[in-house]
Amino acid sequence: MSAPTAPADLFRHSMQLMLNKDVPGWIGLWAEDGVMEFPFAPDGWPRRLEGREAIADYMRDYPDHIDLHDIPDLLIHQTTTPETVVVEMRATGRLVQTGSPFDATYIVVVTARDGRFTSYRDYWSPSTVQQPGADFTRSDR
Repeated sequence: MSAPTAPADLFRHSMQLMLNKDVPGWIGLWAEDGVMEFPFAPDGWPRRLEGREAIADYMRDYPDHIDLHDIPDLLIHQTTTPETVVVEMRATGRLVQTGSPFDATYIVVVTARDGRFTSYRDYWSPSTVQQPGADFTRSDR
């Protein structure tokens, strides 16, 4: 099945891939020159990843750290720019290393062209990595 091309549908599809722990499939939704940004990233974490390969390197081990179970809250807002959506979401699961619950809320601004993510600004809270048992940081992040 090919990926949807509308930004909202592409985002929904991407979340299903993450729930399925299909990180390679998720990476495949990116434009070669896509940019992923984390404006609220704490010190020691990247604020900007440029290119599909850098994004792949960053996300490759995600399922080894967070066992994502559900996206119980997902609200996608269309913008006046057809390629861009604003997403409010909550993700739940568990932290793999400790088994502790994982519960995080996000605001994401996503731009997609030709069925590929070109820009993904993820406004996640730094408190997510400060949850009890959230020792999933890597020194290269």
